[in-house]
Amino acid sequence: MKLCVPVIVAGVLLYPCFANAGPADYVYTPTVEYGEKEIDFKLGVSHKNDTPLESAHSLGFGYGAKEWWFTELYVKYKRENNESTKFDAIEWENKFQLTETGKYPVDIGLILEIERPKDHAEGWEVKWGPLFQTEFGKIQLNGNLLFERNYRSDFQSDTQFQYQWQAKYRWLPQFEFGLQGFGEMGKWDDWSPSDERIHTAGPAIFGKIPLGDHQAIRYNAAWLMGSSDAAPDHTIRMQVEYEF
Repeated sequence: MKLCVPVIVAGVLLYPCFANAGPADYVYTPTVEYGEKEIDFKLGVSHKNDTPLESAHSLGFGYGAKEWWFTELYVKYKRENNESTKFDAIEWENKFQLTETGKYPVDIGLILEIERPKDHAEGWEVKWGPLFQTEFGKIQLNGNLLFERNYRSDFQSDTQFQYQWQAKYRWLPQFEFGLQGFGEMGKWDDWSPSDERIHTAGPAIFGKIPLGDHQAIRYNAAWLMGSSDAAPDHTIRMQVEYEF
């Protein structure tokens, strides 16, 4: 059973199958560091065919409130259709570590996000789902299954199904490399036709640069290419965190 668990999880991580992931979205990890504070900046730009560029960015402040709970508040902005950059939403992100790091073959966590869009007609956007991570020597695999729904909105909202996956080789703490992927399947219990699903994947880099006195800069970035008709042709995303 111990051998089967990481194999099953690895299959979930690397199978490109899973409502609306933004260009600045990032791959969640299940671990929490108690007492850590961070300032987090995320940026993403996507492009499809001859349509205008779509961009999004956010600025957040996070805190490891407990050994098992990390909470973060974001202010989010976006730009669409060649318009100016506009305030988009406020988001409260909470990550819960459910297993002790390294105790089991797979580390497990849970993500819960509550977002209040600027357009109150959209109601409250809630995203939740399990987070998985396993390691094989210097190789780290992550896979997340996510559910998203708008509550108290002016339109009917169904629960949507998304996925994220990541594989990286931990060459050096300052520089790691690998792959990332994101996808959207539509309704969780009635997937969209294959030409309407969104799948993107591509190379990624990661790293943590110590600054001394318990401070560090952590970064990750990816160039994602669409592998389905509905996906953007190209997405460039990056995340920079100042930890202290």
